[in-house]
Amino acid sequence: MGKKQYSPDFKLEIVKQYRLGTAVSKLSSEYGISEVTIYKWIKLYTPVDGMVDMTKAEVLSVQKENERLKQEVDILKKAITIFATK
Repeated sequence: MGKKQYSPDFKLEIVKQYRLGTAVSKLSSEYGISEVTIYKWIKLYTPVDGMVDMTKAEVLSVQKENERLKQEVDILKKAITIFATK
């Protein structure tokens, strides 16, 4: 049995309902999602302390993009070295 995937919009809707006062246990039974999963989503989509309106999900996305850009810079540096020696 595979792991079920949920869209970010769906996750945000569940978190929104929680913030509007719906109990996690009710959301869990209504949508068939474990309470642990819902609590993870709440943590993921709650603004990070010290950050203005940035959730953990957004911070992780920025970190991933930053890593990708660092790899691109490294590749370009190597390419420059190769072409500069010719």
